[in-house]
Amino acid sequence: MKIGSQSIFLGMWLPVFLWAGVIFALSSIQQITVAEFFIWDFAAKKVAHLTEYAVLYALFLRATEKNWVLSFVMTMVYAASDEIHQSYVPGRTAAVYDLAFDFSGASISAYIIWKLKQIHPKKQKK
Repeated sequence: MKIGSQSIFLGMWLPVFLWAGVIFALSSIQQITVAEFFIWDFAAKKVAHLTEYAVLYALFLRATEKNWVLSFVMTMVYAASDEIHQSYVPGRTAAVYDLAFDFSGASISAYIIWKLKQIHPKKQKK
């Protein structure tokens, strides 16, 4: 592998690893209360799940050079591993419904990117 291709590889995959590290760090924190009112606390945490995995999916999609299926699979594998990780953190639990929010975040990201590609198609080179 040439130096140039190594820097391209790092440029594509480093954001994925950094974002995965952010998710891991947030999952390592003991029980977090965002708001005193249960509904607001629940909503804030679920929006966080949606956002975290929407961003992760977009980063995977960029790193895999637009391999939609592989990006989705990698996102969900990471989400499942994150839930397992949370089961070992005091005050945290693994929850299948959190995977549903992660799945939804990745799906929303895929849909938005797909729609943006339709709105702004690449121009053909002459």
